[in-house]
Amino acid sequence: MTTVILLRHGRTTANAGGILAGWTPGVRLDDVGERQVAAVGERLAKVPLAAVVSSPLERCVQTATAVLDGRDLDLRTDDRLGEARYGDWTGRTLKELVKEPLWKVVQQHPSAAVFPGPEGEGLAQTQARAVAAVRAWNAELGPDAVWLACSHGDVIKAIVADALGLHLDQFQRIVVDPASISVVTYTDTRPFVVRVNDTGGDVSALIPPPRRRRKRKASSDAVVGGGTGGPA
Repeated sequence: MTTVILLRHGRTTANAGGILAGWTPGVRLDDVGERQVAAVGERLAKVPLAAVVSSPLERCVQTATAVLDGRDLDLRTDDRLGEARYGDWTGRTLKELVKEPLWKVVQQHPSAAVFPGPEGEGLAQTQARAVAAVRAWNAELGPDAVWLACSHGDVIKAIVADALGLHLDQFQRIVVDPASISVVTYTDTRPFVVRVNDTGGDVSALIPPPRRRRKRKASSDAVVGGGTGGPA
């Protein structure tokens, strides 16, 4: 089983100002965001990671760098984990955008939403590239890997929706706060969503158990009755 920890970047100056940053360069974490990512770096410090892969945008690179502190790993970036390309909506305030006819489509039928302008993409495209990225890194890192992907709110929601088997039109029901982690374990036949929007829980269950000489292949079956949970 390959496990991906989906980490949203910490709060930014754009988040605090109610601005849709998109791919705007130079958007950095604010003071709150810096404290958030320092805390999440400490939370995850004991979780062995095979790789840390980030959106190339600065706010994610800042966040991922905090997780890398003290690890013998290089930061790797992947454009497919980058923010949704909001096109002409980029840089505008949410107060303005809520008045646009497209806003209702984004809220109620996001699979049909395509952002305006030559740089805009559809949310379905965003989901397709992000899920493809996760699957590709899973294949590269191998079935026993635990790795971290640092990305953006809508992107992580789209990945989680796919893992849950939800149509993209349901992805607005998922909440992904700044500096939260969501965790998905991928098996041969299905993903298991282990956590969503976790901003402070214990993460010891993400530490793989010691390897045994004759390791039994992990089952893709769901536990009938719900199972026992993580280690006590």
